[in-house]
Amino acid sequence: MKLKVHSYESLGTFDGPGLRLVVFLQGCNFRCLYCANPDTIDLCGEAKDTDLEHIVEQAVSEKPFFGKRGGVTFSGGEPTVQAKALIPLVKRLKEQGIHVCIDTNGGIWNPAVEELLKEIDLVLLDVKQINPERHLNLTERSNEQTLKTAQWLEANERPFWLRYVLVPGISDFEEDIRAFGEHFKDFKMIQRVEILPYHTLGIHKYETMGQEYKLKDTKTNTPEQLNKALALFKEYFDCAVMN
Repeated sequence: MKLKVHSYESLGTFDGPGLRLVVFLQGCNFRCLYCANPDTIDLCGEAKDTDLEHIVEQAVSEKPFFGKRGGVTFSGGEPTVQAKALIPLVKRLKEQGIHVCIDTNGGIWNPAVEELLKEIDLVLLDVKQINPERHLNLTERSNEQTLKTAQWLEANERPFWLRYVLVPGISDFEEDIRAFGEHFKDFKMIQRVEILPYHTLGIHKYETMGQEYKLKDTKTNTPEQLNKALALFKEYFDCAVMN
């Protein structure tokens, strides 16, 4: 069995606890307006069919740098697009004593995804927007399954982080942040809530691919906007941080 791998990041510090090998997988079910990795969306895009054991070997070679908190994170794209192939890989990594995260939008659900999430040590759940209409406008997809996935993680006592990209004029409305807080404030399995400032680092990829970046006129967050948002999140979550 093989995985369609787009790229790797060694010693990453952004996607989960500690130092991590981040494996970016090909294919995504969402169409986020601010996607920083548009080249990972198409499942048949710029990916290399990779043997699972090759990834295990790479992870084991980097294990001395992981320490007590680090490990491997599968990102993308959307990793659950390839859930069936990920299951045996995650099991192999755990046999090697390696902590495994998955960064997911939670929008795909089937028996393979459920089995995969039972094996994962920590889920990084990207909730793009709590408001259904604004979520649809932002991603071209419903947020219904994402919220159901969060409920499943809570009910099955699977630890997870929430991640929220703060886009001016799209996901920084006070009413939406408060609705987000009210929805998740009583969850016990949430270990961390990460607010991710909006950035434009992926614009050059759109230019290279000959595609229009639809948020080209959207400015990055001001310090005042970031401070206000963090204060709002902290009203509901002691574990809220600006990443």
